[in-house]
Amino acid sequence: MGEAANLSRRAVMAGVAGTAAAALAPVAQAAGKAPKPLPTGFLWGTATAAHQIEGNNINADLWLAENIKPTLFAEPSLDACDAYHRYEEDIALAAKLGFNAHRFGIEWARIEPEPGKFSEAELDHYLRVLEACHAHGLAPIVTYSHWTVPRWFAMRGGFEHADSSDLFARFAEKATAKLGPLIHAAATFNEANTARALQANPMFKTIAPFARAMFAACAKASGSDRFASVVFADLDKSEANQVLAHEKAFQAIKAGPGDFPVGITIALQAVQGVGEGNKAEAVAAQLVGPWMGAAAKGDFVGMQTYTRILIDKAGLVAAPKGAEMTAAGYEFYPEALGETIRYAAKATGKPIYVTENGIATEDDTRRVAYIDRALAEVRACINDGIDVRGYLHWSLLDNFEWVFGYKQRFGLVAVDRQTFRRTPKPSATYLGKRARANRL
Repeated sequence: MGEAANLSRRAVMAGVAGTAAAALAPVAQAAGKAPKPLPTGFLWGTATAAHQIEGNNINADLWLAENIKPTLFAEPSLDACDAYHRYEEDIALAAKLGFNAHRFGIEWARIEPEPGKFSEAELDHYLRVLEACHAHGLAPIVTYSHWTVPRWFAMRGGFEHADSSDLFARFAEKATAKLGPLIHAAATFNEANTARALQANPMFKTIAPFARAMFAACAKASGSDRFASVVFADLDKSEANQVLAHEKAFQAIKAGPGDFPVGITIALQAVQGVGEGNKAEAVAAQLVGPWMGAAAKGDFVGMQTYTRILIDKAGLVAAPKGAEMTAAGYEFYPEALGETIRYAAKATGKPIYVTENGIATEDDTRRVAYIDRALAEVRACINDGIDVRGYLHWSLLDNFEWVFGYKQRFGLVAVDRQTFRRTPKPSATYLGKRARANRL
């Protein structure tokens, strides 16, 4: 894989996404200003993704990509965390830790393994996951599509195909018919701007040939002349269709059954300008494209923030000399969350849920420090009147981190790769206590 192996998790799968205007200054709470109470029903929880934790998602496009040669993936997902079978254990653990919400994905490739052929058994499985959430007092936040798609969908060209929006809306309608009454909130797409953000990254030129070779091999293995993923899609062919897919799925989900807010999640890192004539605002706009406008038409926007990026007049600037770096290769900068919340609230006028925020590290004390500083930013935003309704940490489990396999550990809970034993880290207890006390 050459240089591609050195790209960070978010650089590869979400690029250097971000849209915080450079002019945004760090937030400072006015001296003596009394903290505002948290909103009624503020959600505290963790976020997961179906493909990253369930295991053996054999009908998904990325399952094939993981197991083909050549591949960008350091290792295949295989059993992942075996959460497909151990979901009740995980949900019970999250509740025991003190959380009141749980974000998870339903896997399209399981529910519709062949075009138009829906599995009632798999829908029943996700119904049981929802029931387990309610039984343990966790509000279920459902993601309808977290980067993976059915293999048959990728073979047709994914969202590059003209009828892709109708196919995704059909899936959303079918899933909602079964699951809707038990859903608390839902997002159509996870980090919908991922392909745009990745392709704006200067490192994309390095990884693109590897990606093309991998997906060419997938197409050949599938007996197709194409194989298009969500992450590496041709934006000129796919983005308008995916926006339309979001809009149609939004309407299908809102039609019920169930009555819950529906939105979209966007990858946002704080974009900060450096020096005269910097291009921070232009880069921010490029990274988000049409997706902030799409979010403004929904019920909420999900904020997914990990760090900041620095932009001067020539483009991307390296992190400051001596800056602490995470195990994922980007700067330790939890303060980015406050900037992105403010940007999204101003841009959309919609309530904000922090649907992902976290750190890859082997030193759990740094995770605690990251959480502490990130929550201070959420508190400052709420104090200033911004409608923030929840904080969902990435992630509950150390899981399959896409092309980097199992080496990057974002979890509050460690997972033994052989026995699948779950072991909460001190950070899990720390965040759980904050959640139980409802204290930012």
